[in-house]
Amino acid sequence: MKMPRLVLTGVASVFLTGAAPADDFDVKTQIGPHPVLPEPQQYLFPPMHLAQVVGWKQDEKPTVPDGLKVSALATGLNHPRSVYTLPNGDVLVVESRSPGLDPVTRPKTIVMKWVESFATSAGSSQGGNRIILLRDTHGTGQYDLRTVFIDHLYAPFGVALVGDDLYVANTDAILRFHYTPGATSITEPGAVLTPLPGGPIDHHWTKSLVASEDGSKLYAGVGSNSNITENGIGAELDRACIWEIDRATGAHRIFAGGLRNPNGLSWEPRSHALWAVVNERDELGPNLVPDYMTSVQDGGFYGWPYSYYGQHLDPRVKPERPDLVAKALVPDYALSSHVAPLGLVFDTGNGLPAKFSGGAFVGEHGSWNRQVLNGYKVVFIPFADGKPNGMAEDIVTGFLDDAGHARGRPVALALDKAGALLIADDVGNAVWRVTADDQKQTARSD
Repeated sequence: MKMPRLVLTGVASVFLTGAAPADDFDVKTQIGPHPVLPEPQQYLFPPMHLAQVVGWKQDEKPTVPDGLKVSALATGLNHPRSVYTLPNGDVLVVESRSPGLDPVTRPKTIVMKWVESFATSAGSSQGGNRIILLRDTHGTGQYDLRTVFIDHLYAPFGVALVGDDLYVANTDAILRFHYTPGATSITEPGAVLTPLPGGPIDHHWTKSLVASEDGSKLYAGVGSNSNITENGIGAELDRACIWEIDRATGAHRIFAGGLRNPNGLSWEPRSHALWAVVNERDELGPNLVPDYMTSVQDGGFYGWPYSYYGQHLDPRVKPERPDLVAKALVPDYALSSHVAPLGLVFDTGNGLPAKFSGGAFVGEHGSWNRQVLNGYKVVFIPFADGKPNGMAEDIVTGFLDDAGHARGRPVALALDKAGALLIADDVGNAVWRVTADDQKQTARSD
């Protein structure tokens, strides 16, 4: 791609390999309930450093610690972004691509899009926009049936099943399909339950989805239409929030706001509170602002765009809103800056070692705007009494090779029927399955 001369003058701080200068900031100081928050910085062109995608070579796979083992549930997929387990054990894999509606007009945006193109898997711009069904009929942990379950979707991401109603969150609407247990495909078109904010700008296009525990409501994560309102505050109507949707009527209300890009909506098993992981704002420096996971309060406001981590003002946002800043909630747990969490699942099964019981796994898609890459892994956070209780631990790594290239990038997570951890790897075009290693550690029993 030929770059305009104006753009090239601002690319001096762009890096595409592992050769970026070191950043001696300790990212661990930004993990936990009280992250270190340095002074903000501002840039004409933010430093950019993405891991160029090289994919997985034959026989390569991620790395897990002793007591666990990892294998490929499926390979050769087309940009898998999300996974969902049906009650009969079938696994749905959502293949999706960006609708490409985010405008590219400013020189900075042109540079960013150019750099991001190196961190995307081959073929992802022609992603399936469909759902693949994987069935393991023999209980071996490997599928022996693979079908196109639902086709011709529009940038899908979230999936939720309630009774015989299967809901799919396209980028612009939640669709309802009739599901028959054991079905290997659905060919009837889905009915629109409710529209979601989509174009003409669709900056954060993935829409996470979860059903309430009683099945009466759906909750959808709707990300902002910009980094920090550069597309105008009007473009943010009903965005940067979590919607609560009545399943019977499709009527919705804003359940919580000020969440720049909420994903991984999940119910914490002890408190039964709704939790999410959130991608925070960029371009305030390599170590601002920490992404986070948090319980989500009904009616809560979490700061975006006016402040971060409670009352820390963002100097770029005018006019200020002191009334909203005053009530901005502090997130529960920081994950460190720019790790881009897109997946969250609580361990409620019996397929993993007992130490993981009740805790949270988070899929970190990885950074693009700090010199030292951050994220590109799955971490585990222990929980006690419904709250995080300890330091995050790296659980699935190896998505980056020794040269800082990306073999893969984790996105959404799920548990399969056996309690194994499933990881959608969008640029590795795979779904990984993590289980207890029976030769080294015994999984907890029922």
